[in-house]
Amino acid sequence: MAETAFARAVGTAEFTLEPLLVEDVERAADLMSIYADTPLGLVDACVVAAAERLEILGVLTTDRRHFSLVRPRHASAFRLLP
Repeated sequence: MAETAFARAVGTAEFTLEPLLVEDVERAADLMSIYADTPLGLVDACVVAAAERLEILGVLTTDRRHFSLVRPRHASAFRLLP
């Protein structure tokens, strides 16, 4: 399964982990309010907030549904991977 392979890759340091900041959680709460009529949860909202802070456009996700709805502050849309 792709998620399991990703988790193993993170565990073996194939990816750099970015810390979650308090400002990310505050922005996530704002996003959850803005998109209250969607199933955008805390984890996805925190990913969006961190991506906004870091000005990242590409988001690796197995759930394209949530990220395709969100309009980040720094771009018109995310580039969803794979």
